[in-house]
Amino acid sequence: MVAAHFLNPRAILVALTALLLITGCSRDTGPDESPQDENLITREGVNVEFTVQPIRGGVGDVTAGEWADVTFKVTDASTGEAIKGRYPAAWMDLGSAWEAMGDGPMECRDRVAFYLQGIVGVRPMIDLNSHFLLVLNRDNSISVIDPVVGITGVTNLFAQINLSRPGADWVLNDDNKKLFVSMPTAGQVALVDTETFEVSHEIDAGEMPMRVELQRDQRYLWVGNNTSDAETSGVTIIDAQDLQPVKFIPTGPGHHEIAFTDGDRLAFVTNRDGGTVTVIDVQSLERVADIETGPKPLSVAYSPLGGAIYVTDADAGTVTVIDPDTREIRATIQAEPGLGPMRFNEEGRWGLVVNASADKVFVIDASSDRLAHAISVGKQPYQVNFTYSLAYVRSLGTQDVGLIPMSELDGAEAPPVTYIPAGQQPPGIAAEISIADSIIPAVKQAAAAYIVNQAEGTVSYYMEGMGAPMGSFRNYGHEARAIEIVDRSLGEVAPGVYRGRVKIPVEGRYDVAFMMDSPQFLHCFAATVVPADESDGAKSSRMAVEYQVPDRRITVGEDKTIQFRLFDPKNGFPESDVADATVLYYRSDGRGRTVQPARELGNGLYEATVTVDMPATYYVFVSAPSKGLDYSDQPFFSLMALAPQREESTQ
Repeated sequence: MVAAHFLNPRAILVALTALLLITGCSRDTGPDESPQDENLITREGVNVEFTVQPIRGGVGDVTAGEWADVTFKVTDASTGEAIKGRYPAAWMDLGSAWEAMGDGPMECRDRVAFYLQGIVGVRPMIDLNSHFLLVLNRDNSISVIDPVVGITGVTNLFAQINLSRPGADWVLNDDNKKLFVSMPTAGQVALVDTETFEVSHEIDAGEMPMRVELQRDQRYLWVGNNTSDAETSGVTIIDAQDLQPVKFIPTGPGHHEIAFTDGDRLAFVTNRDGGTVTVIDVQSLERVADIETGPKPLSVAYSPLGGAIYVTDADAGTVTVIDPDTREIRATIQAEPGLGPMRFNEEGRWGLVVNASADKVFVIDASSDRLAHAISVGKQPYQVNFTYSLAYVRSLGTQDVGLIPMSELDGAEAPPVTYIPAGQQPPGIAAEISIADSIIPAVKQAAAAYIVNQAEGTVSYYMEGMGAPMGSFRNYGHEARAIEIVDRSLGEVAPGVYRGRVKIPVEGRYDVAFMMDSPQFLHCFAATVVPADESDGAKSSRMAVEYQVPDRRITVGEDKTIQFRLFDPKNGFPESDVADATVLYYRSDGRGRTVQPARELGNGLYEATVTVDMPATYYVFVSAPSKGLDYSDQPFFSLMALAPQREESTQ
């Protein structure tokens, strides 16, 4: 078996699925477990200690609707030494959400088995192995989308970040906690705290800051200043820790792209209107060379495999290969005029350059510094990005995205291009196109991608092997320009300390499932979330709801009656004659939302009829606007939808 520290967290989830189903790991203590503390489990010489604390100060009860830190501390039981380099997984779900499912309450471990099997629609309320989509909009906002389900179940919009001015480009730091966003008209870079999704700082960044790049060591943020004035056009260097500008270096007029060599020794900056590439020593922050590569150097990229810098020139149609040690031109690769952005795959062998004039993608082999292929693609290609198996090419003149198989680039013939639709309109009709990525891999090494259509403001989700995206997310009135992912999976914040920050939607007793490899076990802790205190500004409802649904199973295609009682929460008196009472229900993946009117039976008792069309877990909410009752005000309950039983053969 591959050692755990070489595995992706999601790979471990897959690997442990079979183990979980076979062993039936339980919440109960085994022969080598210690039950001395409900928040501490010991197994095979390993301690796992669980805590959940509000971020507002780290003490006191966690209340519904607030952010909290969920922490697991893993140590050696005999020595107390931290156990580092694990990739645990965790889920939180209301115990009541699964009550009365099947023949009785479902154990926490059994629910995790459902999550791991990937059953459609079966999701926990809080997945500590999840991610959020950040959508950079044309206006001064960033949409934060939960691709699984929204907090209230009504929308996938998790939060909205307001910038002082529209953003142009952005970059995340390595731990996914800092997002730097350039704002050209403000002359600043905004720092977004991706744990709270709020702007924490605005940093002066020179005139017209556009492209932003972060060194691999996270020390400096480099900002390209795009002006026509040689004195103000260049790069502003910002200390990424102190959040202060360190130095401005003029390099030449026009747009600037930035690339770093191994070890962040040198930075190479293109000067589109100056016809040069400027070389800067990162340690001294001094300009050490200006290299002529053609009349209009547009893009720059570093290949670790080739050990060289590659510069594309739009007018000359060339890719210039520069040896970073000698700063001499090692090779000049001729393609066609019109070359644009260039990007290498992760290993650095294949560099793909788009050419909007020729409707082609040129493939550079960094192992030999040669032009390997010229591949015809959709009209006006302008961006390229990679998953492990495919290159994705976005074009301005078509709504279709071109897919190039990476495994076939080594052949003598140009590989075939397949196309998937990503919207109904070509992106080129949008008012403007961002320089930031409009296509990104869904997760690292995953065979999936998210794709923005700037003309429609939507984000599509595509799984490789499908003929079209599986679905899309609305952007709620905003014009999407680019997309980024914030990974919310448990991170090692200190040796042996694994933490995730979550927003807990409703009160109740939560089962907190923790799973880890080496030793292989699953344990369910418990956490209690209390109702928000109205004195703290929580939204108050003039009415409460009590569900009366003893059997929470429903058969696909059959009607089920949902009954509930409405009453005054202060005195318990029934609420009659509520004409606008409705029931909302939807799958736990956030889809299939349906609203049904409720009818009164008398004495504050109401009912509504629901019907579902596929097996899944469904969340059910009640609303009555005239009484101040919103869908998000009250706890929900869950229905487990089962497929119709097949009649046994009588043969």
